[in-house]
Amino acid sequence: MIQRDVRDVAGIDKLDQLPRFLRALAHVSGQMCNYSQLGGQVGLDHKTAARYIGVFEQMYLLKRVEVWAGNRLKRLVKKPKMQFVDSGLLSTLAGVTPVLVRQDRSRFGNVLETFVFGELLKNTTISEGYYQLLYYRDHDQFEVDFVIEDSTGQLVGVEVKAAATVKKSDLRGLKRLASVAGKQFKQGVILYDGTETLPLGDKCWAVPISTLWGSRVWPVKNRN
Repeated sequence: MIQRDVRDVAGIDKLDQLPRFLRALAHVSGQMCNYSQLGGQVGLDHKTAARYIGVFEQMYLLKRVEVWAGNRLKRLVKKPKMQFVDSGLLSTLAGVTPVLVRQDRSRFGNVLETFVFGELLKNTTISEGYYQLLYYRDHDQFEVDFVIEDSTGQLVGVEVKAAATVKKSDLRGLKRLASVAGKQFKQGVILYDGTETLPLGDKCWAVPISTLWGSRVWPVKNRN
């Protein structure tokens, strides 16, 4: 794909760096973009790294996700995080295999987050109305994997957990988002590797990841 399509998309002649850079990006998927650091791993300056990431976006291999902030101007100046669109491609590039996951379960979390991102991205394109996928992170290191916001500013926070149980500490980021967003916050959802939909209080639920493709829906009045 890189050999065939990049010249049409961006007219880049030196293609030997692109596959190496894409593999490097696979190891930082889901993290904030630091172009100098990313490019330095494969000998690129930050401008070239930013350009190459833009090319990969045009090829629908990855997507930059903006941070949610009540002040929309702040969204433009804060660093986005970079997400692969396809979890299978991410797994291949990062060398995440079933054997490796059984040995080190932590390696599965990033792949699962990417899978959920891809599914949510699909849903935003087929749902009625306009929905934007963002993420939340503040100076106190409170984080929410994804924030689904509609055109009126109402939002749902989504956390991804690669485990069959949910702990109180897993609500940390969603509770902070709820306090910052106020009335805009409609619901918090923890997608987990379980089988039951469980109320967690304060507009938060634990929901099986299988609801992304099953017949059940999230317990929200306005489906996103």
